[in-house]
Amino acid sequence: MRVVIVGAGAVGRTIAENLADGHDVIVVDQDEDIVEELTYEHDVLSIAGDGTELGTLRDAEVGEADMVIACTDSDETNVVVCGATKTESDAFTIARVRRRTLLETWQGSEGAFGVDFMVCTDLLTAQAIFRITGLPAARDVDMFAGGLVRMAEFEISPDSAVAGQTVQEADRYDSLTFAAVFRDDEMLVATGKTMIRDGDRIVVIGSPESITQFANEVAGTIDNGSKDVVIVGASEIGIQAAREFEEHGHRLRMIERDPERAREAAEDLPNTMVLQSDATDTDFLKREHIDEADVLVAALDSDEKNLLAALLAHRVGVERTVAVIENVEYAALFETVGVDVVINPREETAEEIVRFTRAARTEKVAMLEHDRAEVIEIEVGPGSTLTGKPIAEATNDLPDGVVIGAISRGGDLITPRGTTIVKPGDHVVVFVDAGILDEVIDLL
Repeated sequence: MRVVIVGAGAVGRTIAENLADGHDVIVVDQDEDIVEELTYEHDVLSIAGDGTELGTLRDAEVGEADMVIACTDSDETNVVVCGATKTESDAFTIARVRRRTLLETWQGSEGAFGVDFMVCTDLLTAQAIFRITGLPAARDVDMFAGGLVRMAEFEISPDSAVAGQTVQEADRYDSLTFAAVFRDDEMLVATGKTMIRDGDRIVVIGSPESITQFANEVAGTIDNGSKDVVIVGASEIGIQAAREFEEHGHRLRMIERDPERAREAAEDLPNTMVLQSDATDTDFLKREHIDEADVLVAALDSDEKNLLAALLAHRVGVERTVAVIENVEYAALFETVGVDVVINPREETAEEIVRFTRAARTEKVAMLEHDRAEVIEIEVGPGSTLTGKPIAEATNDLPDGVVIGAISRGGDLITPRGTTIVKPGDHVVVFVDAGILDEVIDLL
């Protein structure tokens, strides 16, 4: 497939890296330094120019493209790129936008703006926040096989019930597969002898019920479902996240310093108590009993403010903190100093677009540890390496770095074991080292 990507920021780069091996990729950006850097770093053709201009699109040969992805930081630019593309090509167009109102306008008018598929960054981020905070100690959560299978990544604390155990000792769940362990900068494919240590990040795949049981053991708590949630910042992400929590009946408070934004948030969120104040005022936090919250989400307009809000919340006693970050390079710093979960909107967007571009080969994609590994769902055919053989035998034909996490067959969940035989038509959820992803997809 020939893919043109307009915008070489964090989203565009991630998409280009994921597609470069299996497709012809052309990247367009106005910054000549970025274009030169991409040319040397990745197997892509890079063009310096304005993607809203027909001359630039013609230089990128959009007339021959199968797909055009507009992912600059400007909603308007991305929509214009898609519209301009349609004057030159029948390529499938994808536009990345931040504003949900623009997404709703597009959804209400099929084919509007020349956009075939629209991805809303703020909505995706809000949904990710809701998913992750639904499980104690989770760092990442995603659903597969229509909700039948869940993938989750957890950080192991010294008090965790599984700390100091081997995977074999910890494997006491009806439908759960231990996929991998991330330890510092190392990734280990989980085996029965793998030791689970304090500080490890462990990836498990299985039924929602088993994942929830495991989460409760990892965190040492029982999740009763309903949560007391505090959101700091009436940003677009903060508003969207509040709506997600409202829809599921959680107790919700929002802190917004700006009086006008606080008033608008109170009007938009009927089931949220909006407090007009400064979330960095510790006296206010104590007076309003913010320490009793189960989760605090920092969704302000800067990474630095979100870091401060999350750390102060921890200081007054909030159980769990989530911070939105724009600069993915800050993720390790935030986690090191005590923020429980960091979510990068650009990574959420890139993951959704990559999932869509792979629709012909995979059903679902989830990226882990800033794209060091992926969990994919794929429907196996008669020619798959897995088909017709016990998994213990079939996996001998796969490279190292692959774990079969779950199988969906006719709406039923099958927990894979060495003797399990995969059949044509099965949906298989697989953990894969990102470095061998294309090879593995070809084999599956």
